[in-house]
Amino acid sequence: MQLRGIIPRRSASPALTRPLMDLFIPSLTNNLILTPNKHTTTFTDPHHHHTHHHRHLNLLFHHHSTTTAPAKPRRNSFPHILKSKMTQTLHKKQEPAITSVTELPTSEARWVTLQKIEYTDQTGKARTWEVASRKTRSAKTGVDAVAIGNILLSPNKAPSTLLVIQYRPPLDAYTVEWPAGLIDEDETAEEAAVREFKEETGYEVSRVLSVSPVQAADPGLSNANMQMAMVEVEVPELEAGSLPEQRLEDGEHIERVVVPLAELYEKLVEYSKRERFIVAAKLFHFAAGMDFMKTQKYGL
Repeated sequence: MQLRGIIPRRSASPALTRPLMDLFIPSLTNNLILTPNKHTTTFTDPHHHHTHHHRHLNLLFHHHSTTTAPAKPRRNSFPHILKSKMTQTLHKKQEPAITSVTELPTSEARWVTLQKIEYTDQTGKARTWEVASRKTRSAKTGVDAVAIGNILLSPNKAPSTLLVIQYRPPLDAYTVEWPAGLIDEDETAEEAAVREFKEETGYEVSRVLSVSPVQAADPGLSNANMQMAMVEVEVPELEAGSLPEQRLEDGEHIERVVVPLAELYEKLVEYSKRERFIVAAKLFHFAAGMDFMKTQKYGL
């Protein structure tokens, strides 16, 4: 689920399906041949002689029912682009594009409102601050959302993590994130994490490892807050090549990518260098912390 307000609601997202196919390595089928160049990536099915092109700049795909024979996954392939079936969706429908930007009266806003805060600072001086405030926060929990850090465990594979990639209109870019979503009125952060992970990835959480205290999401701009749930997921399907269906709502177009934990930081740096891509801060901070612990010797 996309976060409402500062992080846009699903219904605000333009049509977007299957970005990042230029990253596809044929780990799920041996029937695809990848032939990239600077501007265009070509995927060819040698059995059916179907060739599909997409522009590398925006990396957008739509469902296409080309059937290929299953093949054993390559154990060293990286990253794994997850598909609910062995059939690849290669046909591009359109690229997401902003068509207009206009002023929005707060009376017409569904998810956020703009407020002016008057306060006195530490010296007693009167000051003001502009803040974007949510209209949807649960009065029961006082927490807006949960992000779901995850560890995927699969036979004969090193621990991995599942990332989601989706178009975010405020940035006009694809963001690389962990799954996340709003906490419903009657939910705890732990319950929301289990539900959202199932919806966005198709996988059942095996175990919730921890839930963080409440964290500020963007304290200079918004009162939005969140919690971080770390979960463990047993994924035998990765080895078998059979992957679960997502439960996405209308307007949600979420690509799933599995990355080995040992390579997470380097992979996020690669994403950051791609045009029209940006990595979510909380995910990058996690990866940077792991990398720091590996490369810096402080005896921690």
